[in-house]
Amino acid sequence: MQNLKNLLELMNEKNASDLHLSIGSPPRMRINGQLNPIDDNKLNAEQIKKLLQEYLSEEQLQNIIDGNEFDFTIGIPGLSRFRVNAFKQRGSIVAAFRRLPFEVPNIQNLGFSETILKLTEQRKGLILITGGTGSGKSTTLATMVQKISSELEGHIITIEDPIEYLYPHSKALINQREIGIDSATFAGALKSALRQDPDLVVIGELRDAESMATALTIAETGHLVLATLHTNNAAGTITRLVDVFPPEKQEVIRMNLSMSLVAIISQQLIPNIENERSLALEILVNTASIKALIRENNIHQIDNYILSGAKDGMIRMDDSILALYNDNLITKEIALYYAHKPAELAKKLTDF
Repeated sequence: MQNLKNLLELMNEKNASDLHLSIGSPPRMRINGQLNPIDDNKLNAEQIKKLLQEYLSEEQLQNIIDGNEFDFTIGIPGLSRFRVNAFKQRGSIVAAFRRLPFEVPNIQNLGFSETILKLTEQRKGLILITGGTGSGKSTTLATMVQKISSELEGHIITIEDPIEYLYPHSKALINQREIGIDSATFAGALKSALRQDPDLVVIGELRDAESMATALTIAETGHLVLATLHTNNAAGTITRLVDVFPPEKQEVIRMNLSMSLVAIISQQLIPNIENERSLALEILVNTASIKALIRENNIHQIDNYILSGAKDGMIRMDDSILALYNDNLITKEIALYYAHKPAELAKKLTDF
């Protein structure tokens, strides 16, 4: 049986984004979005435990055995960093690994639109980066943070669980806080952030009403907040932010969100014809018209306003997918599979 370091080296060699260790299955790696076994050797419970023992203490393993999920990172010099979530299923320990590069990609090399580059010049308000698992949210967030840190003479605080990318101090002072190590709880770290003289607060993920409310408060008090959220589009993001609160608070939340929100970037990584993945984006910029839609709870109209908001740097997800198709980067089948409104998009597609 391979040891864990060998498996992580193989991830790097194959440019895999994820590794899964599960009972009764060979190790599986996700390459260009597809999850496939690396061999025919099925893992048992003892083998997975031995693999994890290479990087976990007995106390940490026992904590997982007792039924607690455990997030941690592994750094291997000269190779890469890996974010790990170990958990139990059907009574046995399993684990998922996400590969993280040591260096944050340069935002100029990722082909982002001028709108996203301009968003890094913001110094107050709330910017949300959303998408499903594996959509590149963390990378987009990291590139924006790094660009801001190279230009801002101020203090950046990140609150993460766990820390994914490591930022060096540059023009800005950066303090990275990991939940469970640097702060006992996510809520506690967020609440104390305002007492730490921040200019930018980076939140790894908004998970509940408390974290969302605190993020809004920080943004309302004249600070910049960057955060990620597991939602698929701009309208769905706003709905999620509001609906997580009880009905009696939703009107106030809509009002606060309409004033504090700067933009929402929703993204997908879509398999292309070169067996790689291309980035598709939906961008909502909080113009006066969008503010009114949020305030008046007309969220269902947002998609149409994004369509007419190109002059403000907005784009719908399906129009971004259409652009990939027209550039001969993705097939018709893939375009329709990832579209939010496939029937509508189908009318605009022609075969290669």
